Amino acid sequence: MGKKITIDPVTRIEGHLKIEVEIENGKVKDAWSSGTMARGIELLLKGKDPRDASYVTSRICGVCYSVHQICSAYALDDAFGAKVPVGGTLLRNLVMGAEYIYDHILHFYHLTALDYLDIMAIAYYTGKDKELNAVKDKIVTLVKSKDTYPLTPRYEPDDYCVKDPEIVITAVKHYIEALSMQAKARNMGAIFGGRQPHYQSIVVGGFTQLPDINQVLKFRTMLDEQKKFVDEVYYPDVMAFGTGPLMPLAKMGLGGGHYNYLSYGALQIKPPYKKLLFPAGFIRKLNPVNLTVEPFDQKKITESVKYAWYKNGRKPLHPSKGKTAYDLDKQEAYSFVKAPRYDGEAVEVGPLARMLIAKNPTLLDLIKKGVKPGVVARHACRAIETKLVIDACYKWCDQLLSEMTKPGFKIHDSKHWEIPENGEGAGFYEPPRGALGHWINIKNKKIKNYQAVVPSTWNASPRCNKGIRGQYEESLIGVPVPDPDNPINVVRVIRSYDPCLACAIHLIDPQTNEVKKFVIE
Repeated sequence: MGKKITIDPVTRIEGHLKIEVEIENGKVKDAWSSGTMARGIELLLKGKDPRDASYVTSRICGVCYSVHQICSAYALDDAFGAKVPVGGTLLRNLVMGAEYIYDHILHFYHLTALDYLDIMAIAYYTGKDKELNAVKDKIVTLVKSKDTYPLTPRYEPDDYCVKDPEIVITAVKHYIEALSMQAKARNMGAIFGGRQPHYQSIVVGGFTQLPDINQVLKFRTMLDEQKKFVDEVYYPDVMAFGTGPLMPLAKMGLGGGHYNYLSYGALQIKPPYKKLLFPAGFIRKLNPVNLTVEPFDQKKITESVKYAWYKNGRKPLHPSKGKTAYDLDKQEAYSFVKAPRYDGEAVEVGPLARMLIAKNPTLLDLIKKGVKPGVVARHACRAIETKLVIDACYKWCDQLLSEMTKPGFKIHDSKHWEIPENGEGAGFYEPPRGALGHWINIKNKKIKNYQAVVPSTWNASPRCNKGIRGQYEESLIGVPVPDPDNPINVVRVIRSYDPCLACAIHLIDPQTNEVKKFVIE
């Protein structure tokens, strides 16, 4: 039997996630992904006014802000029979486009880049660049005072960490710049959406805040700054790392998983036409000669709770019939995350899934050069998506300005604001982290049942009733861990998904129960 280690909680993510792996001969032999926090928002919604759902569900997360709000609004649109006007769709697109820009920049620089850098290499920078030397002086001062957080990783640098002082110090400079850029992207969304991180203006039927020309021009001006940063800093950084220092990991396909991919589709390219910026679809068992995309059918979604802390049903249920009934003493259970499956398959959702299903030419070109689906490809797809979203935002601004000049310009379907006596609805969206679905059942004008299957439910799920591992678990199988006291590859894989599940990290040795702490002096 191999050696078992526990990482609890995984840091630089949102929420509470425990990862256990069994290591044998320097590689992961088996893995378990455990969500250790119950959500319970579905229970809070029972008996409430359905129109409250978009505001309440927004509070599921404040990192990927308002993605639940818009998905809930889609579900309410469906249940109420609302037809969102073109103006309302464009405003929804713009605020959620700003969220994409913010999230992808934040994830690369502040949540994952430190997994690939030997920060201490900065001390050996000998160049003459004044800005870079200022960064060097700052970091060296922090090191001397033993206050290197948050820049210091909690793992020892390995062979795949970049150690070139010039590259590392430039990356840290960009890390600092990105702090400002992701904050500005949040402010872009607030121009139309209202306060952060939970907007007030996305409701059933559309949008509540009529835009004026100055707001649109302000958004566009701020978009110019984001485009410059993405084109000149973020995108080049991701591609340079992925096809340079990290090419060995890319060719290894570190963190591949099941190779099944799902996207619900999102963001109309030119409302009211239904062509989507991110198309919907499903890829089953991807291989070099199979990029067949099957149509998405929400009826094929089920959730198993065999290994989750919920009362067992006789069989997996469709989310519209899902139940939230806890069983904390359940034998074999190890997670608060349910196990969704699509047509019986465990799937990956997120940027890699979206770009494969879209058959994005930039990604396909990287694959031809040897980049296999996995950790590096996920980072590349986020950068690709950010450029796509920025380009789309320019077009949505232009279309919005044109629509605003038309007589009878509308942003909300006020005819369908009143609650139906009874009804059902489903809403689907693609947040940065992947496929998000909300299901609502209305009876006597109140919420009878509400269920949400979030991106990290798909990716972080435990085993299902058939014993099939979730995507995190499967993507860890075979991952190199030459030193069990330094499992950096494990967190590289997990953080590449941008988990929405967070805090400090520690390992417990299974033989001694010793808590091991890793601090780089």
